[in-house]
Amino acid sequence: MNRRHHAISLMQAAEASPTLARLAELTRDSRARLQAVEPLIPAALRATITAGPIDGDTWCLLVTSTASAAKLRQLLPSLESALKSRGWVCNSIRVKVQTQLAR
Repeated sequence: MNRRHHAISLMQAAEASPTLARLAELTRDSRARLQAVEPLIPAALRATITAGPIDGDTWCLLVTSTASAAKLRQLLPSLESALKSRGWVCNSIRVKVQTQLAR
């Protein structure tokens, strides 16, 4: 049996698989949401926030510390409003502190 193996890019693999394509779409959507609301987030806080998963009408933001999470939670009503005004369906935003694994 003669098999030819050739490398494909992650994007090609994602497009070839419906599951991976959906995951890639959700990742792009999450990043776009974060870019849309970044002007509402204080500059010092932006570096601590990462776009997280989208689950239905709930979006998750990942933060690096509990202090960042507390400040971000104060901003959630304005972030949700901004997303809705731009056409995103977002009934709630969750904030999760991303724990660092010890090396």
